[in-house]
Amino acid sequence: MDTIALAATLLFTHGQTTERTIVAAERLGGALGVPVRVLPYWGELTVEIHGTQVSRIVPVKPLGVDMGKVLAITTVVDEVCSGTLRAEAARSALASAGRFPPASTLRFALFAAVGALSLGVIFGASEVTSLLLMALSAAIGALVRRWLSGVSGNPLIQPLSAGAIAGAVAAVASRLHLSDGIALVAFCPCMVLVPGPHLLNGAIDLARTRIALGIARLVYAGLIVLMICAGQLIGLIVGGAPLPAAGPSAPVPLIADVIAAGGAVAAFGTFFSMPWRQLPFPIAAGMLAHAARWALISFAGANVATGAFVACVLVSVIVTPVVDRWHLPFAAVAFSAVVSMMPGFFLFHAARAVVELVSIGPSAPATLLTTIAADGATAFLVIMAMTFGLILPRMLFERFLPAPT
Repeated sequence: MDTIALAATLLFTHGQTTERTIVAAERLGGALGVPVRVLPYWGELTVEIHGTQVSRIVPVKPLGVDMGKVLAITTVVDEVCSGTLRAEAARSALASAGRFPPASTLRFALFAAVGALSLGVIFGASEVTSLLLMALSAAIGALVRRWLSGVSGNPLIQPLSAGAIAGAVAAVASRLHLSDGIALVAFCPCMVLVPGPHLLNGAIDLARTRIALGIARLVYAGLIVLMICAGQLIGLIVGGAPLPAAGPSAPVPLIADVIAAGGAVAAFGTFFSMPWRQLPFPIAAGMLAHAARWALISFAGANVATGAFVACVLVSVIVTPVVDRWHLPFAAVAFSAVVSMMPGFFLFHAARAVVELVSIGPSAPATLLTTIAADGATAFLVIMAMTFGLILPRMLFERFLPAPT
């Protein structure tokens, strides 16, 4: 029971989908001769033996995403189930897998810079100075996040601090007139903090009627987004700069868009500690999805929500059978491939309008309310389109083509 509970806890903690966590734990229980049922909740996970009142309740919160650890843990489960690892050695092997190191700090900071720079290109930034400021801001934020992870167990401090650094760098750049794209300098380093896997895992749990767990995951993701926004505003205020106006996104050539998408995917794969040998797959999927989205919008006249939906469906169809074969967390791999499609411009523009509305007060023009409603609704529709585009094929695969065991 302790061994099974440990495996389920480690998978649940490090970002594996709830369904695959349950399947892996039940497979391990079958191999150990203990038929179990796993009941996951936010804050605890219960493992009980079928037909008895014997159970283990383990306190756990699914706060992290670490594909390297999930892969190592699932490998141990497979070895026990196939008989290549003795049951007596399973617990120590699982404990060792749970200590699998994350991506190195150097790689983490380097790819944070690459991710912010790539997102800047996708959102239309062309100035070399702006791109360098984004990369510098994201790299400093990554180093601070790594340091905070070692001194504090609160997961909300990291996005708050990194957002504040992005706002402060943008404020300094604005005061020194270093760039014309201050809005993107403030925004792109914050985009690398978006908690996409938690959003997707929450949506999948809701679709499977695990209502309480799904809502808890979404609330946690929402708190992270709130911390990012608050940190950015704090950084801008401390730096003495107003919230910069976000102009319309400049059109980006196909080649630049696709290459930048590959850079963004590589960055998020690093954030989620994906092993080097498996990184090319989500990069290829993300680049293909971006090419499809670019073609739909440029040639077929599709809107951004439709383009994002089709691209996410394509990614989900490609990614689902592979992550099941490799035993990787679907949410982390899928979100890595489509993160650059998040409606950043609309979210930023709506946030700026809200701040302006608060500062003006009752005399604010009606057009400001229209801007908030239009940009907020567009952002909501794009996020919903991306979520459904990713989880619907996943659910259909699980229904009609069960994952290999």
